[in-house]
Parts: sequence; C-alpha cells; structure tokens
Amino acid sequence: MKIAEMNWFQVETYLKSDDRAIIPLGSTEQHAYLSNAVDSILAETLANEAAGPLGVAVFPVLAFGITPYFATYPGSISLRMDTYARIITDVLDSLHSTGFKRVLFVNGHGGNTPGQTAALEWLNGHADCRIRWHNWWNSPKTLAKVHEIDPVASHASWMENFPWTRLPNIGMPDEQKPMIDLDKLKTIAAPLVKDYLGDGNFGGRYQRADDEMEAIWEIALAETRSLIEDGWA
Repeated sequence: MKIAEMNWFQVETYLKSDDRAIIPLGSTEQHAYLSNAVDSILAETLANEAAGPLGVAVFPVLAFGITPYFATYPGSISLRMDTYARIITDVLDSLHSTGFKRVLFVNGHGGNTPGQTAALEWLNGHADCRIRWHNWWNSPKTLAKVHEIDPVASHASWMENFPWTRLPNIGMPDEQKPMIDLDKLKTIAAPLVKDYLGDGNFGGRYQRADDEMEAIWEIALAETRSLIEDGWA
C-alpha cells in the first residue's frame, strides 16, 4: 500500500485499523556501471513488494544518505551524520503525531546505520512505539544465499545488479575484479578513494545470471515480510 497512491483521508482510515509504517532508506551514489540510485531502488522496491500483500503502508524512499567516501564521484550526494539523524528523528516525530506507532526502516545503504542510533534514542522517549531497522542485504538468510552463489560480492558488484538497477544499453565488464582492501579504504579521503577504486566496484564479478538474482530476491522478500508481520510485541 503505497502512501504515494493514497490521499490523507485514506491514510486516516488506514490508521483506524493499523499503525504500521514502512520507510525505505537509500542513497544516491556511484555504483560503477549501475544506476546511481541502486540503494534507493532496491530498498523501495523490496519494501513495496514485501508489504503489498499485507496491506501495510509504505512511504516513498528517503533517497539521500551518508556516503562521504564517494564525494568526488559525480552524481553522489552525502548528508552529514547530524543532518541524517535529525531527518530520521523528524520522520518519526511526524509519523507518531498522526498515529503511526510501529515503524520498519528498510535500509539499503550501509552508511546510513547512524540513523539506527538516532531512532533508538528517539524510541527512549516514546515507549508506546516499536521500531525495527532492517539492513536487508546482510540479513542472515539473504546474505547466506549471496555467499552460496558467490562469496566474492561487494558494493557495485553482481550482488546489486538486478534487472531494475541496470541502465539501458550499458554493458558490464566480463571479469571478476579483485577485492579491494577495505581497511585501507577506511583510512583515505574521498579524492584518493576515487583513484583507488577506479570504476567503483569494490570487487567481484559485475553481473550474474538473472535466475540467481531472483533466488536472492525471493529470500530477501520473505525475510522482510516476516519482520512486517511478526514479533512487534
């Protein structure tokens, strides 16, 4: 149930029988040959497909996140940590003021995790609410399936290459890029990051078969849906 396809009268009616809200969180940043909106596309698509059969309200994706390491890649936008924390808090304040009390953040970008701390701090002052933070790509069953298919998987590699994150008429290198040194990456500034990463893939093949990607997606859907349905008490 997409909030974008509802008016406020319909949302008011929804809140008479359900207080759950799904907030997809993404980022706008380089993903090598894939869309700059990969994290946003995946989080929003997953949230809508998981919640759709349950009739739970899904808000539009928050498409900007925390990604300072990609600052010199054109098209990447990074929010400061304090900005992001305030956004998460403002979102929760707004939802709570109109009657939403159970909120699932479906996060598609690792850099956004400071937002989880902000949400937990907010929760301390709102004991009547429940919050879940779901990093969908590394949830246990989804990540296990990724590793079963190919353990060399990373940012902007095959594991983010779904039919809906590809760009038309953009080919992919047919090779497996060696994994970068993630510890080194954490020690260098953005201009050096671009020199070090090159195209932006952290390591691994650029694309795998669509049936393998569909198998991962089905597990991710099931894991996400289970969080929407169960265990809020």
